[in-house]
Amino acid sequence: MTIHVVGGVYREYCVHPRWYDVFGSAGRAALAIATTGSPVVLHSYTVEATLGVISEKAAWLDCFEIASTPVKGEVSFKYLHDMAVPEVVGVPEVPHAPIRVTQQKVLRFGMLEGDAVVNANWAVYDPQNSRGATPFRANGSKAAHLALVLNSWEATQLTSMPGASPESIASILARQENAEVVVIKMGPRGAFVWTAAGTAQVPAYRTNRVWKIGSGDCFVAHFANAWMHDGLSPAEAADVASRATAYYCETRGFATKENLSACSFSPVALSVEYLAGRQPQVYLAGPFFDLMQIWMVEQAQANLQDLGLKVFSPYHDVGLGSADDVVAKDLAAIVESDIVFAITDGLDAGTVYEIGYARALGKPVVVYSERQHSEHLKMMEGSDCTICTDYTTALYSTLWEAVKL
Repeated sequence: MTIHVVGGVYREYCVHPRWYDVFGSAGRAALAIATTGSPVVLHSYTVEATLGVISEKAAWLDCFEIASTPVKGEVSFKYLHDMAVPEVVGVPEVPHAPIRVTQQKVLRFGMLEGDAVVNANWAVYDPQNSRGATPFRANGSKAAHLALVLNSWEATQLTSMPGASPESIASILARQENAEVVVIKMGPRGAFVWTAAGTAQVPAYRTNRVWKIGSGDCFVAHFANAWMHDGLSPAEAADVASRATAYYCETRGFATKENLSACSFSPVALSVEYLAGRQPQVYLAGPFFDLMQIWMVEQAQANLQDLGLKVFSPYHDVGLGSADDVVAKDLAAIVESDIVFAITDGLDAGTVYEIGYARALGKPVVVYSERQHSEHLKMMEGSDCTICTDYTTALYSTLWEAVKL
């Protein structure tokens, strides 16, 4: 039976890595579901240009249809890099009239330019919305069988329960929304799956490269398809979604069922200490002698913290000074840290020394370098540093190494 996907179709820009396309949450999810062979109808607000791009993508898929609601202005997301907070352009001051969908199976996303009122037998709801998460039933939507898929921040916002356990939050959400299933995405911990019959923890999977834009859309799309169309249990559906998301992060492509059968991703390893609440510390090594270098250090500090890591940054925590002022403090921080994230473009002497000092102590080091020839990184490679040429991959490699210590 057809899955009806309702949500945003948006234009997406990313400066680096370069990305310019039309997807949005609903557009990407509908294409991901159709790629598995399941029939899909996409319901969205579109302008002529975005409808044309999505129609071209749909032309390759026999099971994909579009139910467009024409509007005059398009919404765009502009990213400096794929871990950056986007600039959102084109959101109308007055929201468009709601899209109404009455069907057996519906995947609904939160939207910026309007809303979707759903009446379904089976429904999956992802409240993603930069203005704040909204309950499924707040606009009059109805579903006999409802699954909520949301991240930890959205779950906390909807329940006003910061610091509560996932099980407590999920049970509250289920009661508030009369939901049969609640899936809370928890970063490296994977996904927590709640049903009245019990709970399950589904792992996140490690990849060789990471592309973040749209990864959450792929998760909910594959969950919805596996649960509503293929009839898998919520935990089984969440595991399919987690593996399909890993495929998307590594390839920027949508997985077929054959792709998923052929792929073998390893779960992210989690130490007992991390699961008990310990926050790993990262030493942020890198030069900070001009504006470009300082900007990069600022970005890395913020992004590592957003991933849930404690960050020691010499620039922020020690500052500039003489050798007598800074060296002992920096080296002591390397000893106290669990892992080093090193920005090595330019091969700053201090950063190279910090890498060597950390490796001599047996500390894992993730090296982020886009411009250096492999010959210049030979000592780092030969001393078992993890070398990454992509910024987001370097950040996630640091996270995955840290949480297993």
